[in-house]
Amino acid sequence: MLAKLYMQFLKFGAFTFGGGWSIVAQMKELYVDHDHTLTDEELLDITSIGRSLPGTMIGNIAMFYGHRIAGFWGGVACMFGMITVPMIILLIITSFYTAFQDNLWVASAMRGIRTAVAPVILSALMGMVKSAFKLPPCYGVAAGMFGLYFFLRVSPIMLVVIGAVLGLLICEYYERRKDNASA
Repeated sequence: MLAKLYMQFLKFGAFTFGGGWSIVAQMKELYVDHDHTLTDEELLDITSIGRSLPGTMIGNIAMFYGHRIAGFWGGVACMFGMITVPMIILLIITSFYTAFQDNLWVASAMRGIRTAVAPVILSALMGMVKSAFKLPPCYGVAAGMFGLYFFLRVSPIMLVVIGAVLGLLICEYYERRKDNASA
């Protein structure tokens, strides 16, 4: 199991351009759509937790997923799988940085890769949005968080705390409403 997790995350790390969100898209395709070892909601939860913790989002997600599947060593296997190929590539690039930094071909290839990754990220995001908005007030919470972040520059940490409190309040409201309706 550890070798399988390592190899899956090695592949994610090798073929991911554009940051953690493109890895989440690959995880959705494999674990939600193909293997059915995660639901959209579980992937959204893992992503939310990974994004909220200190450190790199995808490192946190890899550790969290691996731990969920195979305990501590599963998390370690996923983490090392995720970083192996990028680490090797980074070692090569840093060794030859001056030759690569002004290379028109390298810059053009990177622009093309970023353009190709955008639809993959958008597709994963759309799938997770469906899972995030199970109750009508969630749309208002999202709009409020957007406004707080972009217009008032509220810290992402504070937004996570506010979101958690509002989520608890919304669920409590719907639970009480359900209990009153059944009484």
